[in-house]
Amino acid sequence: MAKEKVILAYSGGLDTTAIIPWLKENFDYEVICVCIDCGQAEELDGLEERAKFCGAEKLYILDVTDEFADKYIVPCVQAHAVYENKYLLGTSMARPLIAKKLVEIARKEGAAAICHGATGKGNDQIRFELGIKALAPDLKIIAAWRNDKWTMDSRESEIEYCKKHGINLPFSADSSYSRDRNLWHISHEGLELEDPANEPNFDHLLVLGVTPEKAPDEGEYVTISFEKGVPTAVNGEKMKVSDVIRKLNELGGKHGIGIVDIVENRVVGMKSRGVYETPGGTILYEAHQQLEELILDRETTKTKLDMGNLFAQIVYEGKWFTPLREAVQAFIESTQQYVTGEVKFKLYKGNIIKAGETSPYSLYNESIASFTTGDLYNHHDAEGFINLFGLASKVRGMKHLNKD
Repeated sequence: MAKEKVILAYSGGLDTTAIIPWLKENFDYEVICVCIDCGQAEELDGLEERAKFCGAEKLYILDVTDEFADKYIVPCVQAHAVYENKYLLGTSMARPLIAKKLVEIARKEGAAAICHGATGKGNDQIRFELGIKALAPDLKIIAAWRNDKWTMDSRESEIEYCKKHGINLPFSADSSYSRDRNLWHISHEGLELEDPANEPNFDHLLVLGVTPEKAPDEGEYVTISFEKGVPTAVNGEKMKVSDVIRKLNELGGKHGIGIVDIVENRVVGMKSRGVYETPGGTILYEAHQQLEELILDRETTKTKLDMGNLFAQIVYEGKWFTPLREAVQAFIESTQQYVTGEVKFKLYKGNIIKAGETSPYSLYNESIASFTTGDLYNHHDAEGFINLFGLASKVRGMKHLNKD
C-alpha cells in the first residue's frame, strides 16, 4: 500500500532540513518538499540535492515573484498598509501566497497533510494555517514545533538529530540572526536585538543597504510613474512591478533608505523586536501616497486612511482569504482609478525628499489655492461657512459664558 504524502514548506534551512527525517520517522509519510521563491532566488542554490539527500521524495521550486508583486504587494501599496505605523508587512504579505501554493501542490500530489516549521511563538504559524484552512479545510496541518513528537529545542539538538540520521550538512550551531527575505524586504531578529536596550549592530546586520551615515554624500533623484495606482516606470523606463521594486531596492539601499527598528505586538500576544530593511518599498509607499495627495478628495482620503489601517491589520493577522479582505481591497481599488502620474524624489542619507509631482487628474487648482484672488473662490464666502461650521462651538461657549 502506497504511503500517504505530506507537503513540507521547505526553505533548506536547518529547521526544515531536520523536519524531513522527523516526518518520515514519526508519521511514515512520503515527503514532498515545496520551496516558494518570492524573490530570494540567490538562497535556493543546491536545495533539490539537499532535500533528496535528507529523505524527500521530490522538491518543487516555484517562482512566484511576479504574482507576489502584482497580486499581494500592489494592494498593500495602494492601501498604504502599515502595521503599527512602521512595519511595511514584508513577511506578512508573502505568507498567504505561500499557503496558496502549498495547497495547489498538495492537490496535485494527492497529499493528506501540509507541514510547516514555524514556531509556536510567532505570527507565521497563524498566517500559514489560516490560509490552508480557508483553501483546503480537509487537509491535515502538522506544525512541527507544536507537535508532541518534536523534541528538539535548539540548533544544537537539530544538528545532532540530523547526524543520527546520517545527515551531515554545513549548518553551524553558532548563533546568528533569524532572517526572512523576499523581493520586498529582509527582516532580522535575535542576537543583540532581543534586548530593546541594545543598539542594532548595523555593520553586522544590514544586507540590502547601508546606514544613512555611510550613504553617499551626494543625493540622487528618482522619478516613479503610476497608472491607476500601479507603479509602471522608474526614471522614465517602463518595467513590470517586480523590476520596479528591484530597482528601487538598489537605489534605496545605496542611500540608506527604509531601515526600521521596531518593537511590535505579535498576534499571539507577545512583543517582539526586529529590524526591517525595506528600501524600495519605503520609496514606493511614499511615492504612491504623495501622488494621492494631488488626486483624492478630503473625505475619500480620510476614509482610505482608516481602511488602510484595517487592511494592514488583516494582512498582519493572516486573514487574506476572507470576505473582509476582499471587501476592503475592493474599496481601495475603487479609489485608484485616477491615481496616475509621476512623483520625483531626491534620495539623500536616509531621507526621501519631495522634488515635484504631476498628474492629469490633480485636484490642485492654482487659481483656487493661490493667495491671489481668482475667479473660482470668493474670500467672503468663507464667512458664512465659518458661522455654520462653528455654530455648535459658539452655542456651547455662550452657555458657559452665561454660567459664569
